[in-house]
Amino acid sequence: MIRQIPRLCAAFTILSAAACASGGTASAPSLGQAVADSVAIRNDIAYLASDKLGGRLTGTPGNDSAAAYIARRYASLKLRAPYPGYLQKFVARPAAAAHAGDTAGKATQNVVAILPGSDPAFAGQYIVIGAHFDHLGNETQYAMDPEAKNAIRNGADDNASGTAAVMQLARMLSISKPRRSVIFAAFSGEEAGLLGSEYFVQNPPVSLDSIVAMVNFDMVGRLKDDKLLVYGTGTATEFSALLDSANRRSVPAFTVAGGGDGFGSSDQSSFYAKNIPVLHFFTDIHDDYHRATDDVEKINAGGEARVVDLAYRLIESIDDRPSRLTFVRSAPPARMAPSSSGSQAYLGSIPNMSAGTVPGLKLSGVRAGSPAEKGGLKADDIIVEFGGRSVTDLQTYSDALYAHKPGDTVKVVFLRDGKRLETSVTLGTRGG
Repeated sequence: MIRQIPRLCAAFTILSAAACASGGTASAPSLGQAVADSVAIRNDIAYLASDKLGGRLTGTPGNDSAAAYIARRYASLKLRAPYPGYLQKFVARPAAAAHAGDTAGKATQNVVAILPGSDPAFAGQYIVIGAHFDHLGNETQYAMDPEAKNAIRNGADDNASGTAAVMQLARMLSISKPRRSVIFAAFSGEEAGLLGSEYFVQNPPVSLDSIVAMVNFDMVGRLKDDKLLVYGTGTATEFSALLDSANRRSVPAFTVAGGGDGFGSSDQSSFYAKNIPVLHFFTDIHDDYHRATDDVEKINAGGEARVVDLAYRLIESIDDRPSRLTFVRSAPPARMAPSSSGSQAYLGSIPNMSAGTVPGLKLSGVRAGSPAEKGGLKADDIIVEFGGRSVTDLQTYSDALYAHKPGDTVKVVFLRDGKRLETSVTLGTRGG
């Protein structure tokens, strides 16, 4: 699609109409502020999540085509290329493949561009805005619908939506010209274990010490009931106040949850491990996660535009600070990301992270015939322990699940109607 840079009044009119058509409400822009374009967001997701790209599996032609599309957008905005082009090429070597004897890896690429800062006093500091653009292709590994076999899993929300957010912010920030420099990074290999972002921080285009913050977008296309998750607010002492201030300018304001440190199963974790403050924007898990049904028709483009507007205001507030953020360090968890473990353990649960304030993993349902169903688990149960490990959210649940292998029998403790119950389940094989 062709992205336009319209006059502010026209842009707000277009955004308002598109947001209403998409079930969202446009945020009120301040004078001179760029605003997100929900039509462009949907068009970008429609292309990236089209069958033509085959699900963007790392190392495939569809993934390469997605990278070329992102690079063309960076070029159209006249962003600086940190390499001979915008592609940071590397070989992805997933742990699961290595364990299976495949050590050759897959040639792939991150897509990276730089918007130089407008103030010489701050241009040597960088804000990284990132998202992964790879997905599962037609493979069943890590898929939640193995029964769909080789169906294309287009990943409209996961993570064409995050990629569209990054491209939209590149356009918006190119208009507003921040004082600090901004790096826009689209990562490959996330689904195989955060491989692209890990390669980026090991081979950064600028000194890691010069990066003041990283803002990550992963699954931001399914906003519902104005509920938004923002993880990592505990990684800098200023983040909570900056986020609250930016949210007060949202119309209507979001109900924001999340918090916590910067570790988790998305690309911000690679940056937080390098002592960089991070935030992760997320509109929550849903029944189409890692399934062939995650298509563009289910995207709330107006809602995503509102999320992008909020992130834009937050990034502006980081840029406007006369000093850097105050980093807060937490100890890393025992397991960084379930996808890197290579485990194929399968329970068949369908998580719903936004459904309440009780610590644990609330289920929106279970797969028919799955170990979860056979163990008596059902929708609205809240898993609080798995195999002797405490479960407080999706990350701790994933860590607990992937610590096991298929065939293991584990005890699951859960809450149902406020009562603490337990069951035993025998784990199956993902994709089997």
